[in-house]
Amino acid sequence: MAERARLLIVDDDADVLAYLCEVLEPHYDVASERSSKAALQRIWNEEFDIVVTDVEMPEMRGPDLLATILDMKPRQAVLMMTAFGSVDLAVASVRAGASDFITKPFKLDVLLVAIERTLRERMMRREIVRLRRDLADEDDGLVAMTPQMTAVLDIARRVSRSDVSVLITGESGVGKGAVARWIHDRSARHNGPFVQINCAALPAPLVEAELFGVQRGAFTDARDSRRGLFEEAAHGTLFLDEIAEMPNEAQAKLLQVLETGRVRRVGSTDNVETDIRIITATNRDLDKAVREGRFRKDLFFRINVVRIDIPPLRSRQGDIVALVHAFLARAARLGEAPIGITEEAINWLCAQEWRGNVRELANKIERAVALAEHDTLVLDDVSESPANSADPVELDLGNAADQRLPLKSVEAAYIRHIVALLGGNLVHAARVLGIDRRTLFRKLGGAL
Repeated sequence: MAERARLLIVDDDADVLAYLCEVLEPHYDVASERSSKAALQRIWNEEFDIVVTDVEMPEMRGPDLLATILDMKPRQAVLMMTAFGSVDLAVASVRAGASDFITKPFKLDVLLVAIERTLRERMMRREIVRLRRDLADEDDGLVAMTPQMTAVLDIARRVSRSDVSVLITGESGVGKGAVARWIHDRSARHNGPFVQINCAALPAPLVEAELFGVQRGAFTDARDSRRGLFEEAAHGTLFLDEIAEMPNEAQAKLLQVLETGRVRRVGSTDNVETDIRIITATNRDLDKAVREGRFRKDLFFRINVVRIDIPPLRSRQGDIVALVHAFLARAARLGEAPIGITEEAINWLCAQEWRGNVRELANKIERAVALAEHDTLVLDDVSESPANSADPVELDLGNAADQRLPLKSVEAAYIRHIVALLGGNLVHAARVLGIDRRTLFRKLGGAL
């Protein structure tokens, strides 16, 4: 029997909430909340296939709730409900990331159709994400045409034969996560899970709960016991990215787990045996952090058994051609054109510094493929336009009027600034700017 989809219904009207639960429970596993804040706590702690929420809420309006949900869980499906007079607001919400909206009053069959359509779209998105991940895993974005990267993969190959802790260092975008996955896939643990977490992406109070799990009743709203990532990664690999950002309290507990091989959930008195391999990564100077007392020396020794330093792309430009062809091959496997590139375009790509490293190059190729009008990329597809030839990030936006800068340059500068602040994440940048990613590509005009 197929597992039933799980829905969270959010509406401050008790009668509406009771009605929706009654009519939907025969079809789905339904939870409900009357408060936006309570709903956000549930969404953080639990997994729901769809969140169905009213647009007009006393604590937080639907669009604000939607934005908060998508910041927490970017792939969460959200279905908006609205009275007829708020249709414009609902449409704006869909443009901001909601899956769909329905107007009140609605018939049950209309609601069910909207939910089923959202579930189908969610399944399709999951399949696309899985396909992209599988395709990425085939080459991992790892190319070793230069001596520097050949040395990196040689060390990675040797450490994959044992369970020693590995610390991977390098600038943002060089492929630290790809190397960690490469090690896991070639280790004796390759049939086990590869679980990763970005330590910088979680609020400090939640790091321990995510890593070590939570016992029911440990704190308010901890209604169920929940496994942490150490338990999720059993018999596999746990990859802790941006380890330098881990709070001191969590560092102490992590050290204890590594020393004892046992983990204790927050709020529990019982220990659980762990059987995992730890790989960590950082783009910070961890030696300096230890000297300054921001990172525990004893933990540093534990995770730094073998260090792999990945060089920036600008110091291994001999890998650029192979990387470009790998990204184009991946696009071709996904059924996207173009699949070729001219020598002139390749030469231009090889001449760039790629301060965003492999991630920036991948974004450049993704953009070029999305906007190309022919089956072969040419120089205009990958190069910056003359209007944007100056580096917009370096422009002084605060004095744009005094500099008599044209609107196009200021707009491009601001967009580049937002992209840089978000670490090159174009999806998040488009959301912050209130535009879709294709529009983002066009506005940048090749400046990424």
